[in-house]
Amino acid sequence: MNQEQTLSSDVCIVGGGPCGVFLGVLLARAGVDVIVLEKYPDFFRDFRGDTVHPSTLQLLYELGWLDEFLAMPHNEIRNVSADVGGETVHVADTTHLPTRCKFVVLMPQWDFLNFLAERGRRYPGFHLMMQTAGVGLIRDADRVTGVRATGPNGELQIAAKLVVGADGRHSTIRDLAGFAVEDLGAPMDVLWMRIPKHASDPVQQLGIIRPGRLLVMLDRGDYWQCAYLIRKGGFDDLKAQGIETLQRSLVEMVPVLADRITVLNDWSKVSMLQVCVDRLARWHLPGVLCIGDSAHAMSPIGGIGINLAIQDAVAAANVLAVPLRNGRTPSEADLQRIQDRRMFPTKVTQDFQLFIQNRAIDPLLHGAQIQRAPLAMRLLNEFPRLRRLPARLIGIGVRPEHVRTPDAYAP
Repeated sequence: MNQEQTLSSDVCIVGGGPCGVFLGVLLARAGVDVIVLEKYPDFFRDFRGDTVHPSTLQLLYELGWLDEFLAMPHNEIRNVSADVGGETVHVADTTHLPTRCKFVVLMPQWDFLNFLAERGRRYPGFHLMMQTAGVGLIRDADRVTGVRATGPNGELQIAAKLVVGADGRHSTIRDLAGFAVEDLGAPMDVLWMRIPKHASDPVQQLGIIRPGRLLVMLDRGDYWQCAYLIRKGGFDDLKAQGIETLQRSLVEMVPVLADRITVLNDWSKVSMLQVCVDRLARWHLPGVLCIGDSAHAMSPIGGIGINLAIQDAVAAANVLAVPLRNGRTPSEADLQRIQDRRMFPTKVTQDFQLFIQNRAIDPLLHGAQIQRAPLAMRLLNEFPRLRRLPARLIGIGVRPEHVRTPDAYAP
């Protein structure tokens, strides 16, 4: 029987997604000792959120890592358009954004995470523990003082001045700390699938909208990453109708897929994402802080969630880095500063998503007829300058963060 291991660190971050790893790298770069726990043995998994927005690219530029990042294989999106009942509508134009990169990058998230982890390993205080899951909180009276975890060598205890829950919308840390979650509702779920892309395929609109159906297609080079929206809780009914029903629907929306649709020959080729939109009223307690999806789960609308979570990580690092490097335990006032900084953009972004969900997607999935594109979309088509507004909300967001943490190892 393995003996329980005991470790200590300034900060223990539970969750090795973009939010947790980005925070860990920034803190380690500032001279803070950080342990990041990731429950899987590697990052090579089928993520749905593979977009890196201009706000995140700007952060990589500020860190001096942008050129290396863009040297990796990726695709770029500068204009967003949709096919609404056969009418092409131009929705967003990122080419005017006041950022270094005026485009959205499409890159497998495992490549992004490996890139960040490699940068983190340059700093002696960065410790990424793979195949290690946080399963409990260590407390001293009313304060959290560490994490209980399980790893490949058994159980371990990690003492820390601060525990950060960055473990996603089904956060273990959030549950263990007893945070109350406000469910804001979502009328849809999303089916994700890959369909081969041929060199002869025409350029596809990003979104394809028909009565009762909505499909998003992302060009991933040799395949289309497809997101097919269904009514909340409707997956079992769709499966009961057979995979052929889904095949027919996709071909009706995108006829060019007819010669390869049989690659979706069973439901194992389809991944269902249960969409939820929620947030915590309080993100912290003494010794513990939740950020990213652990504090606010986002709708997939706009692909904003990962980039908003990274903004949380930067805001947290900006507040915490210097006090932690100086040996001070973060106070409740420090943690409240982070929540105060990030709650406003969270609410604005979720309100934007809820408006689209409730006013457009919900009626559509219940069969609302589409005579023509809505007025707001037609205005975007008619006046190109208006396309800069959704581009800014999606590409930069509300109250973008900038790297304010020092580089303790700069020459």
